[in-house]
Amino acid sequence: MKNSKNYPWIVVGLLWFVALLNYMDRQILSTMRPSMAVDILELESAAIFGNLMAVFLWIYGLMSPVSGILADKFNRKWLIVGSLFVWSAVTFGMGYARTYDQLYALRAMMGVSEAIYIPAGLSLIADYHSDKTRSLAIGIHMTGLYFGQALGGFGATVAAHYSWHLTFKIFGLVGIIYALLLVFTLFETNQRTEGAAFKSTVKVSILKGFAVLLSNISFWVILLYFAVPSLPGWATKNWLPTLFADNLNIPMAQAGPLSTITIAFSSFLGVILGGILSDRWVQKNIRGRIYTSAIGLALTIPAMFLIGYGNNVFAIVAAGLTFGFGFGMFDANNMPILCQFVSAKYRATAYGIMNMVGVMAGAYITKVLGASADSGQLGHDFALLAIVVFVVLVIQLVVLKPKRNEPAA
Repeated sequence: MKNSKNYPWIVVGLLWFVALLNYMDRQILSTMRPSMAVDILELESAAIFGNLMAVFLWIYGLMSPVSGILADKFNRKWLIVGSLFVWSAVTFGMGYARTYDQLYALRAMMGVSEAIYIPAGLSLIADYHSDKTRSLAIGIHMTGLYFGQALGGFGATVAAHYSWHLTFKIFGLVGIIYALLLVFTLFETNQRTEGAAFKSTVKVSILKGFAVLLSNISFWVILLYFAVPSLPGWATKNWLPTLFADNLNIPMAQAGPLSTITIAFSSFLGVILGGILSDRWVQKNIRGRIYTSAIGLALTIPAMFLIGYGNNVFAIVAAGLTFGFGFGMFDANNMPILCQFVSAKYRATAYGIMNMVGVMAGAYITKVLGASADSGQLGHDFALLAIVVFVVLVIQLVVLKPKRNEPAA
């Protein structure tokens, strides 16, 4: 199966389910706060609940550069399988939690295990696909994240009918089973398993990779361009269900699925269109990926204002659809744009650093918006994020000018 001409797309399919589980397991917590607060009283405070969400992001962020280094130096199959198995076991274990401290510790463990996946998964897909299909392949994979986010929105629905304990156990068990399946179906690239060049790369100093990346001005711009949109990106993941519930005056059991499905559906369309457009545009214009990403990010700016200040279903759902579509176009092109400026030897490390900065920004905004929710300013503060996104969009268009699709090794 590994040598089949279709295997690069099989890899995308296999990792699509991993991506789904990655986001589903982290997302279900954000929609089950009302059910969990009945048993764990500390969760009645939005600020304290924000701390529970934020600890995952801080740990996830700190682990991301380490995960990138591991993915550049070791077999990515086993990193992916091990990561999935551990975070699924943690999710399963959350079904047995009885105190806030137990949830906090398990959430931190999830941050460690989930961080390992993204750099390994995206670099594996990037290596299996050329510049003619790379954005589409990455985009299809990203739809798994969105579907996982959408399914996570049903956590509140399942918990309302059964219990939040059983919800965690069911979702965790699914991931454990799928990790065992990947042992027999997912393979590393031939270049990694057979290439002498890669084997010599393993011996290269860790500090050299950081030195190469941090001396590249384009990487700093990509880092900024990735990090700033992470503010509204993580805000929608962690607080959009609450925003929908507050602005529309509906229960969380309805707001959770409505908000996550809205974002997931539109993001799905965005990454597919963004992937196809980028792969075609870059064949004619070397900045095609950058322009495609910029169009997507530009769409999120008015959407953020409408999400923050809308007070009827039509306005908020329309804004959610626009935001998701634009963010999908942006999301599909982050790794492909990185591939235009960073050689294959350092891509996972580079994405790990990007992930760290983006997630740290997400952890910060999650905590800030928790306080905003308690004070009734959640919508207002969310809308203000559009301003910083606009600034970084202009910087990206002015500075990023790739010379080729694949930089020299």
